[in-house]
Amino acid sequence: DAIPRSRRSGAVSQLIHLNGAPGVGKSSLARRYLEDHPLALLIDIDGIRSALGCWESVEESKVVARTLAVAMAEQHLRDARHVIVPQYLGRRDFIATLEGVARRCDARFVEVVLEAPVAVAADRFRCRRLELLSRGERHPQADVADDVVEAALDDARRRISGLTAGRDDAILISADQPIEDSYAELVAALGGYAR
Repeated sequence: DAIPRSRRSGAVSQLIHLNGAPGVGKSSLARRYLEDHPLALLIDIDGIRSALGCWESVEESKVVARTLAVAMAEQHLRDARHVIVPQYLGRRDFIATLEGVARRCDARFVEVVLEAPVAVAADRFRCRRLELLSRGERHPQADVADDVVEAALDDARRRISGLTAGRDDAILISADQPIEDSYAELVAALGGYAR
């Protein structure tokens, strides 16, 4: 398949979706990507949602956050810049939405799945939650009871495996290693389109 070209200078803009269970390291890898890609945009959908007034008590906040994320991604891609979205998605519908945004903007869509043992993701999940709570920040997964974290993350891992089963277009990267090694895997997978 031909890789689409952006409208400016023949450069290739791309929308990278980092999928994986909560706590696996998606946000850390996304922030590492930004260090080497000036003006690339990290879209944190949970962060957008938690920036909405009364988000915890209004179910519609999920839809509003995703709508805003799509609008931001589309504008940035139209400006021929990269977008990276670290977001656990256990169903195909919003992944297809992101792919459609990339197609409309003549950008390349890249789906990346981060994998790590459940115990590793659970430790990271709990550490991140404690860090957010210590700063007084709420998060959509803050209400996951401590005794069911492993079960919830295992369920997320199984859902993602179901999405990628039989498909060869999703890139699998180990998150059970130093961040620089995961980043090197990402850059290698992106090939000539890493910059």
